[in-house]
Amino acid sequence: MTKIGLLGGSFNPAHGGHRAISLFAAKALGLDEVWWLVSPGNPLKPRAGMAPLPARLAHARQIARRAPIRATAIEAQLGTRYTIDSLRALTRHYPKNHFIWLMGGDNLAQFSDWRDWRGIARQMPIAVIARPGYDSSAHGSAAMSWLRRFVRSPRQSADWTNWRPPALVLLRFRPDPRSATLLRQADPLWHREYETSCVRDSLTRRLVI
Repeated sequence: MTKIGLLGGSFNPAHGGHRAISLFAAKALGLDEVWWLVSPGNPLKPRAGMAPLPARLAHARQIARRAPIRATAIEAQLGTRYTIDSLRALTRHYPKNHFIWLMGGDNLAQFSDWRDWRGIARQMPIAVIARPGYDSSAHGSAAMSWLRRFVRSPRQSADWTNWRPPALVLLRFRPDPRSATLLRQADPLWHREYETSCVRDSLTRRLVI
């Protein structure tokens, strides 16, 4: 069975930090691939300033080139808006894959705001990659108070396919200051070069519109 890490987000825009943590997670967890789930729209983020989905996907594919990373907009084609629904659908559609959910420490800090976050934890193992400045808020979060009993040692990371969810591993990664917010501030129209892009999804081969 293929071992896949799932990294969700707006990727508005994708950048080298996403690539770096994906490659780090792939090595630490023995992954065959990391799938970037480029969201049609994050329910927790405002629509203002969100680049069109085809542009975000095209740019993400450029950032991911020549790496075991697959950028996909499959959530738009599955018709799922919330992570819990996406993970359940992916598990049904790809039964021969082992999946692990990847997220940054900043997401763990507000994980309890996500729809059915306990269901996400019960669906598949979770690997949290530390983010600079979020350690205290992540470890002191409401979600972590429930998840703490399910934490596994990083030394066991390579055995995650044998874990029974809920299971959480905390991975340390060298600080990376890059962020999509800073990139948008520097160039709010970063997506203009992709406005005429015609993109086929790397998983479904359908056109993304």
